Amino acid sequence: MDLLSGKNGGSIDRVQALIQDGLKQVPDEYIQPPSLRPTLTIHNSSLSNQPPVIDLSEFHTNSLERIRHEVGQACREWGVFQVINHGVPTRLLEEMKDIGLKFFECPLEEKLQYACKSGSAASEGYGSRMLVKEDQILDWRDYFNHHTLPLARRNPSRWPHHPPSYRETVEKYSEQMKLLAQMLLTVISESIGLPSSYIQEVIEEPYQNIAISYYPPCPQPELTLGLQPHSDMGAITFLIQDEVGGLQVLKGGQWITVQPLQDAIVVNLGDQTQIWTNGAYKSVEHRAIVNALKARISVATFYDPSKQTKIYPAPELATNDSPPRYREVIYGDYVSAWYSKGPEGKRNIDRLAVDS
Repeated sequence: MDLLSGKNGGSIDRVQALIQDGLKQVPDEYIQPPSLRPTLTIHNSSLSNQPPVIDLSEFHTNSLERIRHEVGQACREWGVFQVINHGVPTRLLEEMKDIGLKFFECPLEEKLQYACKSGSAASEGYGSRMLVKEDQILDWRDYFNHHTLPLARRNPSRWPHHPPSYRETVEKYSEQMKLLAQMLLTVISESIGLPSSYIQEVIEEPYQNIAISYYPPCPQPELTLGLQPHSDMGAITFLIQDEVGGLQVLKGGQWITVQPLQDAIVVNLGDQTQIWTNGAYKSVEHRAIVNALKARISVATFYDPSKQTKIYPAPELATNDSPPRYREVIYGDYVSAWYSKGPEGKRNIDRLAVDS
């Protein structure tokens, strides 16, 4: 494996560079244990075997009750759904994927100018390691992580300057994702009988990160994963993916490949939403698989509470008949545990269960 020195110090491995150097076998540090390798997967594109697709085109009409019902059902049964006619300009969706691809097509030396700070969880910039564990199995993925909200932590000078539209596009996309989060969190709150603004109010000041992921072709895709199994730690996540696909969600003990839909946005519930709803709505365990022929681009937008926020089940949903199922936690402590110990599926939220 080539080890590359970034401006922030330390040795940095980049998956894309390995492939460009002609790698023929997956290095040991990327090989998953047999139980986690993507050998028994479902590639069924039938609608009956896919997360629900919810049309938001009539959000401001008398169809809102239908949307509430469909969102609530998807949150209970899947923890993930896709939205269409969501109001985000389709051109902007394509521009986000395009600027990401153009960045990863740049020479390695140029990309390393934006390298993440070594050994720091969720630091901004160009990286490959999601966790801070030294003994972790590595993902077959490179990424660029942007800190976009609150505005006080946004510094576009840390983002790529090529292509020239890069920074402006990310800022426009950040605003659209914020509006979509506000819309859907309102619907999610109402769908379970909470006040419209409940989840937005308990989030307090929202933190938003946007991660562009690049999954290079892999010579042995059956041995590794682009992203290990996990549930997202925050409130809600939005994902757009190219036509290559590779997102899988766990449903009924089986991994289901989410088929890319033109101009659709995948919506994942995070762990904190599961806690706020006292387990009625589920965060979705998911992973990314890779292939031997084509690189894949995806863009994930995370909408999360501030680190100081206290997380606990909504009092309206934690009653004598339905006692609290999760212990209170400070969100910053939850994040630290997630990055230092690793997700291992939904281990971190399972540890907060009252009966655990």
